[in-house]
Amino acid sequence: MDARLNLHTNPVFGKIFKHFNAVGTVIADSPLPAATQELVKIRASQINGCGFCLDMHTKDAAAAGESATRLHLVAVWREATVFTEAERAALELTEQATRTADAAEGVTDEVWANAARHYDEEQLSALVAIIALINAYNRVNVIVRQPAGDYVPGMFG
Repeated sequence: MDARLNLHTNPVFGKIFKHFNAVGTVIADSPLPAATQELVKIRASQINGCGFCLDMHTKDAAAAGESATRLHLVAVWREATVFTEAERAALELTEQATRTADAAEGVTDEVWANAARHYDEEQLSALVAIIALINAYNRVNVIVRQPAGDYVPGMFG
């Protein structure tokens, strides 16, 4: 399978990804736990059907020491016992924020309040930003049909 556009050599996407990556660096340097960041990226990518991002973020999480059990259970986090209450709050916020078209109210006050019980304002800012950023990456990759499977951790940085 070939992508519809080569995002890695396209000059317009080169400029766009430079800015996306700058945002990603701010988030990575935030006090939001790195494991939570990867779980959010994985869950949004599952919902959006982005194979490229799933390939990347599951491999990055595993390389950073995330367990195979937790990676396998992200899609069914509600039934899994391996996630903290804070991670569960982040995953629920991720789902509602990713599926805004499915509900007229978008993110409910209840889901927001639950996240706010576990994360301070700086962490919440990073959480909102990472959800928005991964959704943007997912959409680009789904639109161009970016193939998955060849990612090697660290290959882009």
